[in-house]
Amino acid sequence: MKINPDAAGFDAARLTRIGDHITHRYVEPHKITGAQVLVARHGHVGYFESFGLCDRERNKPVEPDTIWRIYSMTKPITSVALMTLYEEGHFQLADPVSRFIPEWDGLAVYEPGGTAQQGGLLTVEPERAMTVRDLFMHTSGLTYGGDQSHPVDRVYQKLGLRAEGMTLEAMVSQLAGVPLKFHPGSRWHYSFSTDVLGRLVEIISGQRFDHFLDERLFGPLGMSDTGFFVPEEKLSRFAANYGRRRDKTLALVDNPETSIYLTRRAFLSGGGGLVSTSADYLRFCQMLINGGELDGVRILGRKTIEMMTTNHLPSGGDLASLALGAFAETPYEGVGFGLGFAVGQGPVATQTIGSAGEYYWGGAASTIFWNDPAEDLVVIFMTQLMPSATFNFRGQLKTLVYPAIAD
Repeated sequence: MKINPDAAGFDAARLTRIGDHITHRYVEPHKITGAQVLVARHGHVGYFESFGLCDRERNKPVEPDTIWRIYSMTKPITSVALMTLYEEGHFQLADPVSRFIPEWDGLAVYEPGGTAQQGGLLTVEPERAMTVRDLFMHTSGLTYGGDQSHPVDRVYQKLGLRAEGMTLEAMVSQLAGVPLKFHPGSRWHYSFSTDVLGRLVEIISGQRFDHFLDERLFGPLGMSDTGFFVPEEKLSRFAANYGRRRDKTLALVDNPETSIYLTRRAFLSGGGGLVSTSADYLRFCQMLINGGELDGVRILGRKTIEMMTTNHLPSGGDLASLALGAFAETPYEGVGFGLGFAVGQGPVATQTIGSAGEYYWGGAASTIFWNDPAEDLVVIFMTQLMPSATFNFRGQLKTLVYPAIAD
């Protein structure tokens, strides 16, 4: 990969602060084993460096082609995949989800004082039908089932929606018997919504989700190291994944040599199932910031990208005013949400350096990316540390990247 900070409009000396920060603050004190940072602007890579180890147990350094679990950074890819079918006229954002999943036609909303029952819980009729846009935006009424205190979440936990052998079709079928956690459109709640988008891709296209991604996105964009599993010939490049113990030391949580990612799985999670490399994810991000095209290959139209990366929350509000629950891959203040992306409302609202209209997401193992159309900027950060909220890598990288812009 050619690195040209001048062509990218950066002060190369200032970009070296990134490496100093990652090395001295995180790698040397063993807060993470290793990381990788890629910064591109005006279509040129201005910075791409690797730090530390991708596999501590085998003393393997992070390499330019290291393969990472990107978890929820899968969500923007799934959203783009479904929007390619939108551009072919297969659906409208306001369409009820039950148009494609008839089993969901009778979904009700959990309410302690309800007069009907669904899944053993009291319910009421929804104020309006769940729409396809609700799935893109996590305003569907679905959940991830992580709140032990909530009756709907407890039903999700009993169902084992990501159990071995589960498919997207089976997951959707099981959810047909579970009430929604809230009225569609009334709240924002991180959930299985994007996995359901992956199932919509299958229903509308008639293809299995992974085949569709290979044919319509990964192949055309040259993302040869992105997929739902790691083939044997690429195992040596696959990073280990770590968690943090109570004493703040690192514990291996997914050994690359015994990982579930080494075999093809039935559950093709559009919400968090992919692995990728920094170089591959750059091609996806560059396509987006180019307005849907890369190297002569068009994936989406410019106006579609603009619609996806515009804040769709009611009255232009932020997640702080609508979100249910505390977990997400982003702070809530000053952050809107589009069709698969968080959307920053500007430095004053977010209290972080950047631009209004930047869009982004992250993954459970602390991977992050953001695109800033105002600066024609792409930033990708890869590491493998769970949970993602352990350190504010995004905020810190922003304070290092933006001051290095020199044009």
